[in-house]
Amino acid sequence: MRKFEVKKMKANMGGADRIIRVLAAFVVGGLYFAGQISGIVAVVLGIVAVIFLATSFISFCPLYKPFGISTRAKG
Repeated sequence: MRKFEVKKMKANMGGADRIIRVLAAFVVGGLYFAGQISGIVAVVLGIVAVIFLATSFISFCPLYKPFGISTRAKG
């Protein structure tokens, strides 16, 4: 029987980064509901907005990891 090792995601997003992502997601949502964006642009931006919200809530951005980026305060 194989044992699986569970690796925890180490938070790599700071407060300002999280706030900016949430605000950007709300702006995209507002533009969509106001009828300013539609079609493929709305779909793509909607997907990006959902990703922004998800990464903000878990404080982890998978794209930061390979580059060693962290906006989280040290300490």
